[in-house]
Amino acid sequence: MDAHPIPTAAPVQPPSAHPRRWWALGVLGLAQLMILLDSTIVSVALPSLQTELRMADGDRPWVVTSYTVAFGGLLLLAGRIADHAGRTRVFVAGLVGFAAASAGAGVAPTAQVLFAARAVQGAFAALLAASALALVATGFPDPAERRRAIAVFGALGGAGASLGVVLGGLLTQGFGWRWCLLVNVPIALLALLGAAWMPRDRSPRVHGRIDVSGAVLGCGGVTVLVYGCSRAEADGWTAPLVLGALLGGAALLAAFAVRQTRAAVPLLPPRLVRDRGRVAALLAGGALMMAQLSVSLFLTYYLQTVLGWSAVAAGLGFLPISVVTTATATQLGTRLLPRFGPRVMMTAGLALAACGLFQLTLLGPDSGYATRVLPALATFAVGLGGSFLAIMNAATSGVPAQDSGIASAVVNSAQQVGGSIGSAVFNTVAASTAAAFHGGTRAATLHGFTVAVRYPLGTLLLAAVVTAALARPPARSRPSRPGAQRPSRER
Repeated sequence: MDAHPIPTAAPVQPPSAHPRRWWALGVLGLAQLMILLDSTIVSVALPSLQTELRMADGDRPWVVTSYTVAFGGLLLLAGRIADHAGRTRVFVAGLVGFAAASAGAGVAPTAQVLFAARAVQGAFAALLAASALALVATGFPDPAERRRAIAVFGALGGAGASLGVVLGGLLTQGFGWRWCLLVNVPIALLALLGAAWMPRDRSPRVHGRIDVSGAVLGCGGVTVLVYGCSRAEADGWTAPLVLGALLGGAALLAAFAVRQTRAAVPLLPPRLVRDRGRVAALLAGGALMMAQLSVSLFLTYYLQTVLGWSAVAAGLGFLPISVVTTATATQLGTRLLPRFGPRVMMTAGLALAACGLFQLTLLGPDSGYATRVLPALATFAVGLGGSFLAIMNAATSGVPAQDSGIASAVVNSAQQVGGSIGSAVFNTVAASTAAAFHGGTRAATLHGFTVAVRYPLGTLLLAAVVTAALARPPARSRPSRPGAQRPSRER
């Protein structure tokens, strides 16, 4: 009697990787670099810009705030739009809109036109940020390749924030402040040409109507919260406007959380924030952005006000952060993350970054750049690069493909809120401490910043402890009877 062969199930094949995925990464990374470049490039140009447009001192912060408020406030909605309409389509629309808004800002005849154009820039930057990271997460099905891709993508974004100061100084000194905004036009057009060769996004989309009520509550809450933090720099934390904005933003976000548990198609699915590892990544990302912006402010004023460097020289002083962060993320992080996991990498990175900030508190008015400043920046950058890859992987891994846009938007929102709160606290403490200091301008400036940097330092250490606790894997169940074999440890 012939034996019948036992049918076997066909092995499940992982999604095939597209041959042009690395080309797509280059295009997406270019857009990410441009977004973060624009958040810092105008900082050096503010004095020239203010003079030409006859801008009052009180209106000066709106050059940056109008961009960051729109960017941070609209990220959640942008992420859900990307999940509904298609990430590639939203990415292309973001490039076109960002280029047009940059051109409008570059030729703005008045301060009010500039503020409006910068807000439109921020809105399209939200579309770009949410869709770009989602396309990276879904475009690399192999976990090892995805780690390398996210490392490169994140390193380009981190380089953009530091290079913005360098490029801003060069453009302002050589061509005028308007080119700090107009430079985005050729970059966006170059990315737009490259997008024509990107592979088609075949991820499933979310169906149904966008939760409009949730969008109003969530985006409104983040917008009001970011606005309140930005106003705290000028008005102080106890000003009625600032307190009202902070309390109002918190109330809107609380209402948003309740709404998400009842909506048929929620803007932010509650399942995404039930993962303790993902929550730990969001907290770590916010703390690191808080520290990164504080370091940027510290270094800008220390090099120019205390050491007397020019704007261009001070911008070049930022380059080690970009170089070390990129090298750490792409070379060290991709090798250590599979071995140690996100929890160890995030915790160690936060602690290392805190060590870098501690070194900054020891600087004196005559400290040498190579002997004192550079080691502090290198330590901070190693922590930044080592933890960033783990944060992005923990925040986007295990997410259904149809939710990749909103997952990317959430981690970006956490960074924007953390950066807004961090820069506001840092500036407020530094200014008040320096004003109360009895001494020369250089000594007062340095004293204010060395005191203020203790706040992001403490935040990093607290975030390291909380991250280690939240990202701890669940305890294994104990054997139910004596002599039962203990389960083997996972590799």
